[in-house]
Amino acid sequence: MSHTVEAVLAQAVTYCLVGLDPRRAEVEAHLQLANRACQEAKERVRSGVASAELEWPRFRITVNLAPAELRKIGSGFDLPIALSVLAASRQVPEERLAEHVAFGELALDGRVRPVNGVLAVAEGASAAGIPRVLCAAESTPEAALSGIDVVPVRHLAEAVAYLRGERDPPTYVSSNGHRAEAPAPDLGDVLGQERPRRALELAAAGGHNLLLAGPPGTGKTMLGRRLPGVLPPLAAEEALEVTRIHSVAGMLAPERPLVLTPPFRAPHHSASTAAIVGGGPGPRPGEASLAHRGVLLLDEMPEFQRPALEALRQPLEDGAISIARAGGRALFPARFQLVATMNLCPCGGRGDPAAECSCSAQRLAAFRDKLSRALLDRFDLVVTVPRPRAHELEAARGEASAAVAPRVAAARGRLAAGGLERTAAADELLARAVERVPLSARGRARVARVAGTVAALAGADRVEGEHVAEALAYRTPAELATA
Repeated sequence: MSHTVEAVLAQAVTYCLVGLDPRRAEVEAHLQLANRACQEAKERVRSGVASAELEWPRFRITVNLAPAELRKIGSGFDLPIALSVLAASRQVPEERLAEHVAFGELALDGRVRPVNGVLAVAEGASAAGIPRVLCAAESTPEAALSGIDVVPVRHLAEAVAYLRGERDPPTYVSSNGHRAEAPAPDLGDVLGQERPRRALELAAAGGHNLLLAGPPGTGKTMLGRRLPGVLPPLAAEEALEVTRIHSVAGMLAPERPLVLTPPFRAPHHSASTAAIVGGGPGPRPGEASLAHRGVLLLDEMPEFQRPALEALRQPLEDGAISIARAGGRALFPARFQLVATMNLCPCGGRGDPAAECSCSAQRLAAFRDKLSRALLDRFDLVVTVPRPRAHELEAARGEASAAVAPRVAAARGRLAAGGLERTAAADELLARAVERVPLSARGRARVARVAGTVAALAGADRVEGEHVAEALAYRTPAELATA
């Protein structure tokens, strides 16, 4: 039997993710696989087609993924490759396939497995005017967030029967139900520490970066982990932004596809630069992007690799991370609040009246060199956390997160309505501080922002001198500056 080119050529549409950006890719089957993604998919597709009791074409098959310059990685091409081969051999109607974007991995028995990033793929299809997306049933809640019609399939045979018009698309019913969000740690567990608690409330209200420094065992990590509990829920647009990132990273639960609360990330100090800011094949988002619109906690910050810490300077200013690779550039959003903790010296005795620092001058110098002045200058609030006193630890409970959160939300509302003007006295105090503290231009801007947050929390109409004075009290303390 002879075949013309038109008789054996078919095409399926899918999307390839470059960072968070969906790029259209066309899978062409001409009844030799041309590139790495095809080679990896070959045996899975062939076995899946056989498991669906469909015919694998007996003649030579060429599969091409276009455009050629777009690097294609991952198993999401399995389903579109299988469907394009079946369309080329006239086992499914090509015109029906053209109405869908296909995205999914095939198991050897023909089952369709979910693939990371289906939300971004569905959004790309919607923007291109393609009305439906064919994907794994488990990916349905996530893909549906884009507003596109989702056709959930559990097996390649289901997808073929649907495209042939032999059956309606199967309905998806989650087997796990809905899981409630785990409650964030409560601020009421922190006893005493009024000044660090005040700094934490300011950080929450103004979205400020916070550094907690002090001896071991004073509650620095405990405080940092309680910041998410006083932050307001994400707005609808913010929730979709965060969900898109977590979708590409494969961190969404099918029963809870939309991220509604600010994310919290606390990487280990051994994390590499790529793990913190992103990279690898693809590339993939790092911890800084996974913390977008939420909190990134660096516990024992000086223990992190200095290149990883320095790599955070750019996203702290720009709110985004740009990763350049030979195959192109990926841009990940990374507008997070940085909370860090640290001792004041390697041994931990510095700043503790009950202990004596045993560090040599050389050890202190090496410890100081781990943190650049440019990085420290990006913290709006720097607080020393003293060891709590006995009477503070005897208290039953501190002020709970539920009491602090409404104040934070009210202050955020005032700040969102417009910046508060400074009085002449506040401007004069800020000008004197630039000369005497001294403050860099960035430091001055950060003190001004913190002063605005102090005024907003107080319900004031203008930023007064006392608000600037409190903001100045949160600059780098002498113990840390000379550490």
